Amino acid sequence: MAFWRSFRQPARYAALVAGAIPVLAFPAANQEWLGWVGLVPGLALMRGAATRHEAWVRGWWFGAGYLLAAMYWLAPNIGPALLLVAIAFGFLWSAVGLSVWSFLRPPVSARGALAALVVVPSCWLVTEWIRSWQYLGGPWAVLGASQWQHPAILALAAVGGVWLVSFALVAANTGVLIALVGKAPLVRLVGLAGALVAVGAGPVAFALTAPAPVTQSLTVALVQPGLSNGPNAGLKRNEQLTARDAGRADLYVWGESSVGFDLADRPGYLSDIERLSARVGAEVLVDQDAQNAAGVHSKQAVLISPAGVRGRYVKSRLVPFGEYIPFRSVLGWLTKISRAAPTNVQPGTGAHVLRATLPDGRPLTFGVLICFESAFPDMSRVDADHGAQVIIYQTSDATFQSSWAPAQHAALSAIRAAETGRPVVQAALTGDSAAFDSRGRLLAWAGTSVRGTLLVRLELPSAAAQTPFDRLGDYVPWTAVGIAALAALAGLSRATIARRRRRDAVTGQSAEILTDHR
Repeated sequence: MAFWRSFRQPARYAALVAGAIPVLAFPAANQEWLGWVGLVPGLALMRGAATRHEAWVRGWWFGAGYLLAAMYWLAPNIGPALLLVAIAFGFLWSAVGLSVWSFLRPPVSARGALAALVVVPSCWLVTEWIRSWQYLGGPWAVLGASQWQHPAILALAAVGGVWLVSFALVAANTGVLIALVGKAPLVRLVGLAGALVAVGAGPVAFALTAPAPVTQSLTVALVQPGLSNGPNAGLKRNEQLTARDAGRADLYVWGESSVGFDLADRPGYLSDIERLSARVGAEVLVDQDAQNAAGVHSKQAVLISPAGVRGRYVKSRLVPFGEYIPFRSVLGWLTKISRAAPTNVQPGTGAHVLRATLPDGRPLTFGVLICFESAFPDMSRVDADHGAQVIIYQTSDATFQSSWAPAQHAALSAIRAAETGRPVVQAALTGDSAAFDSRGRLLAWAGTSVRGTLLVRLELPSAAAQTPFDRLGDYVPWTAVGIAALAALAGLSRATIARRRRRDAVTGQSAEILTDHR
């Protein structure tokens, strides 16, 4: 009965709805300002809970609402599993609810406000980092990615990755809440100051840093043919668009699944692309989505020159339910009621760079990743550490054409560019294709309605260039884990002391009663 009563509490439904508000900061709504204040209603509901238990439950419902709104477009593919995902991973936000309630429940002190400005963002960041583990689905809709159109804010990503941007956003929301609910002038001042510091951190970092010196330029052609009637027609359409812009690019990039055959088993198709490379005067980076002769299905980026295959990269991090079903023996039934993967795709062994030769003979080291891998900061950082001068993503968002997913996907390239200090491009089979410079500034964009080739000129840094995030890695989330752990230990210690005092008080009262009786 207690379980069912939990569904009759309006505040929890309000928390569920409040979780959807910050999602409007992402594409395609692009109300980025909500990244700075959109959490406040949800945080206020957590703060207003009557008990600690109710606070973490409201945090849980808030997280479920956030994930449902952020990934609604997955419903046709995974069906009811989307609700299960939202409920399971929404639980992570219960830590946010606990931290808000612990430090900001009435009356709010200046000391509690200062602690909240650090602990609440840390707890939020821990939730993002946990769900970014590839076996738990990956880091889609990390709050910091909502600021993709603002290079001055993305300067924080160069310092500490998207994690530092998320931290600043949650700190700003926390500061706004403190300024609104604080009674004492000092408390309100602490909240306002915290919000201003969070908002100003990015522009200060942008002003104090500069992009790496440019060593060479590169013109890339991103081919976006749209859907075709079968793999043969799709291959021909890619070839036609590439040939149409012959001689205008140093490298031609096709989208994910642009080749529906195993080129090792179809030498005739490989020969066609080799001749195409010779005709356009540049190498072609295609994407093979097929089973080999042994029946193993994989997705591979294949670099082809007139002389043959120059290198390959096999997609390593697969889309849960879209490219494999976790625990297929248990969850395989989802294929009967949704468009979940009928068979599991074989993953590769991890990120690595490829090396091309440009038309003028210059060498180019680049990283290539496929589709969902653009959501993972560590993969592009590995490529940058291995000397990539540009990061290339190949994707196909054909399944989600009428949703917000293609725009959200392309926007991730801005974050990866700012983090690594390298230009980043995305070639999408059906859109959105995009290109960003080394600070995350938009250079070109082709939406889902565009068919053709997107030509963009990139300024490349040296292979040795590194941002602080390249050098230091995930120090921000690790620091957040430490802060959250210390806060949890302090809370447990206070609870233990409080219980001991209550027990001692009861014991003392009992002893007094006994003495009076005697």
